[in-house]
Amino acid sequence: MITLKLNGKDHSLDVTEDMPLLWAIRDVAGYNGTKFGCGMGLCGACTIHIDGAPARSCITPIGSVKGQDISTIDALHVDPVGQVVQKAWLDTAVAQCGYCQGGQIMSATALLKTNPNPSDEQIEEAMAGNICRCGTYNRIKTAIRQASTHLKEAKA
Repeated sequence: MITLKLNGKDHSLDVTEDMPLLWAIRDVAGYNGTKFGCGMGLCGACTIHIDGAPARSCITPIGSVKGQDISTIDALHVDPVGQVVQKAWLDTAVAQCGYCQGGQIMSATALLKTNPNPSDEQIEEAMAGNICRCGTYNRIKTAIRQASTHLKEAKA
């Protein structure tokens, strides 16, 4: 049994330490918002937060995250920055097919938590590796800028 702190709750999972975190999250713990994309950590669809930092769950063995805080898109609605990012995504109609958007939102949220006022270059760097087959990259950047502006206004 491995105890995983997932979305603020402890989950005791009967899995091997080498099981990819993605499958433990989806198939064992039952959080299906995190998506399987490439299985090689290249597309970003499976992006989660490990202690607040974005990580690819498809290539992360569950045994390597013992004692760390794991957050998925399934619980982002309770995160104040995550709420702002999700609203910006809706306001700018980012998603087309939507498959990659959970990973995109997780990466954008992690960026804005560490850098609430990123430049275009910093946005592009933070979002590199999150692939959108529909090509919504300009709308993603617009949504991140909008979320950044909203976060600045909320602090004022």
